[in-house]
Amino acid sequence: MTTIVRDGAFHGDDLSEEHGFRWVEFESLLAGDVTVDDEIGVRLPNSADPSVAIDHVLGVDAVSIPFPSFADGRGFGLARWLRRLGYEGRLRATGHLIADQYAFALRCGFDEVEISDDLAARQDESQWKVQVPRGAGQQSYQDRLRKSA
Repeated sequence: MTTIVRDGAFHGDDLSEEHGFRWVEFESLLAGDVTVDDEIGVRLPNSADPSVAIDHVLGVDAVSIPFPSFADGRGFGLARWLRRLGYEGRLRATGHLIADQYAFALRCGFDEVEISDDLAARQDESQWKVQVPRGAGQQSYQDRLRKSA
């Protein structure tokens, strides 16, 4: 099972089949096997070219970008580029992120992080909460991007 970290707090997964949501692989979207009209999320490889991916993910509700290890930072750059290119849906980082990387993930444009329940037990909610930017007037990356457009 997994835990979703959003706003520094632990949540259940509201983007699951139980909630009528469906995740598809990016390759299926490219092949035309899936329509964007469906309530779907796309699992985008962290090696995807953002200039190619953006044309295919603009209409989807959520994009999930994997982090195969905590040392693989390609997902951070991909998220930043997708936001710059106009993606406004939910961006989810999945896999091997640790609490110390959460603030950077938020600055890159991620809305949430999906972690294993084992990691959630080792790094409790308080360790994620302290990573959330503090201070009056602080805005998320997404809010700042929308205001500049």
